[in-house]
Amino acid sequence: MTHTDILPVASHEFRLEGDPGAFQVNLSREQIALGLQTVTVTLTAARPAPPPNVKIVWSHPDVDIQASWTPAAGRDRGITYRLGKGFPSKATNHAPVVCLYSQPGANRLTFAASDALHGLRCAAALIEETAEFECSVTLFADPSPPIKRYELTLWVDTRDIPYFDALHGVSDWWARLPGYEPCHVPETARRPMYSTWYSFHQAISPESVLEQCRLAKPLGCGAVIVDDGWQTLDGARGYAYCGDWRPERIPDMRAFVDAVHAEGMAFLLWYSVPFIGRHSDAYQKFQGKFLADSDHFGAAILDPRFPEAREYLIGIYERALREWGLDGFKLDFVDSMGDTEEAAGLIGGGRDYDSVSEAADRLLTDVMARLRAINPDVMIEFRQSYIGPLMRKYGNLFRAGDCPNDAVTNRLRVLDIRLLSGDTPAHADMLMWSPLEPVEAAALQLLNVLFSVPQISVLLDRIPEDHRAMLLFWMGFWTAHREALLDGRLEPLQPDLCYPMVRSFTDRELVAAIYSESALLPLDGVGERDVFVVNGTRAGRLALELLEDLGERRLQVLDCRGELMRDERITLCAGLHAFAVPPAGVWQCVRNFE
Repeated sequence: MTHTDILPVASHEFRLEGDPGAFQVNLSREQIALGLQTVTVTLTAARPAPPPNVKIVWSHPDVDIQASWTPAAGRDRGITYRLGKGFPSKATNHAPVVCLYSQPGANRLTFAASDALHGLRCAAALIEETAEFECSVTLFADPSPPIKRYELTLWVDTRDIPYFDALHGVSDWWARLPGYEPCHVPETARRPMYSTWYSFHQAISPESVLEQCRLAKPLGCGAVIVDDGWQTLDGARGYAYCGDWRPERIPDMRAFVDAVHAEGMAFLLWYSVPFIGRHSDAYQKFQGKFLADSDHFGAAILDPRFPEAREYLIGIYERALREWGLDGFKLDFVDSMGDTEEAAGLIGGGRDYDSVSEAADRLLTDVMARLRAINPDVMIEFRQSYIGPLMRKYGNLFRAGDCPNDAVTNRLRVLDIRLLSGDTPAHADMLMWSPLEPVEAAALQLLNVLFSVPQISVLLDRIPEDHRAMLLFWMGFWTAHREALLDGRLEPLQPDLCYPMVRSFTDRELVAAIYSESALLPLDGVGERDVFVVNGTRAGRLALELLEDLGERRLQVLDCRGELMRDERITLCAGLHAFAVPPAGVWQCVRNFE
């Protein structure tokens, strides 16, 4: 049976497909501006009933659409066809938004859902026979307990604006929704950090980490993240020794934290939130209160629907914050807590929530509230893909998913995060490279994530001197231009080609980067701004298209170590220009001649 209520919105007809069963359905719309509207579906039942298997469906003409953007796309920005099932979304897995855009990057259709908590599935699949996209948002994509009422609002944007402006608009809309208000971002969360994961893995010691802090501080790093390994003497990886969270490898954690503070850096500590390792005392304590028991992880997944489970985890973080003087937490594997058929069939029995997603939201909401009561500037890092709009209310730095030594994937991921994260800082995955790398190649790891907050994870005392000079120069450049890089108007161009060019503006300056040797960077709206163009390639030149006369400027070219290669006055007229710029170097054009 198909529910046949149809709601026309602009050129669309929205319908609810599937059998609503015991639920009454209401569809309504509101026009916000020309080409921008919301559509709200409300389901109500006289008494709690299993959620219906329904989805909101509409068609959109395939006119001037050459690619798509979703937070789950990875490197595949292509168009999906009829059999495409879309991607799942919930609080701990992707944000519910899809953008269809033209080859020049103009928005043709962006839609997003207001429910970023429960399981949805979003899709835009091409129908060959009609040359239309069938767009849909499937409700209750995860097993769900009985409900009486449900409401979801769709944000539908067909304005002819840059795709990135359409996505920024979605982010702003989410941030205004009740219960989605982003949490406070302390200043340290916007500064580079040193991470121990790739450089040490589990073989950490206070002495070795402190040495890296001493070397990282002059680079501009404001914090260290001590990752997995502090809680166990076992070095076999896996998570069998998580759950008790005793600092076996670092018996005097307070002294360690104090020593890091003495170096002028903040201290964040890693926890795998729901993992209760099979070799932990907590494994026996919480028998019968697990969502699953994983041979792969060597650990069980704690069920957040039990209030004592939530209290146990929150208490661990509170004690660590108070007793050890931590400044923040890297909370990992949040995405392991999910609604399943088995979980949906197990309700009551001491659980105060039926929905795992709602219980996970309660857990993380309480974590942030109670930790901020102790330290208002506490930092909490979440990792892609659990970085949707709801996560902004209990996390204040979002990191790209692990992609060691993969500069292109790191660039793609941090820019994807930036498009939806508002003023919540996007952090790059930890940067690592071989000390045998040519310095220009090593520099590309940093240059590809220039528009995010870098995290460094190489042994700084074991890289060559030219690598250290490169890091000192580029980290200094990042710090000097942080306002433009993090807070400017961000324009990542051609997402279907992994963002080969990126621009970011403030009133004072324009910072751009080119990541493809064949790219021609357009520069318009420069005005009185100083211009800095980064050569994020191994080629020795940059190609620019000036769409306006810049007049007389001071032109400087520096290599990847900051050594000055060219310094002269030049008159720059509109047109095509090619400049010799060393690999991983920078071209800068300023109005100050001193």
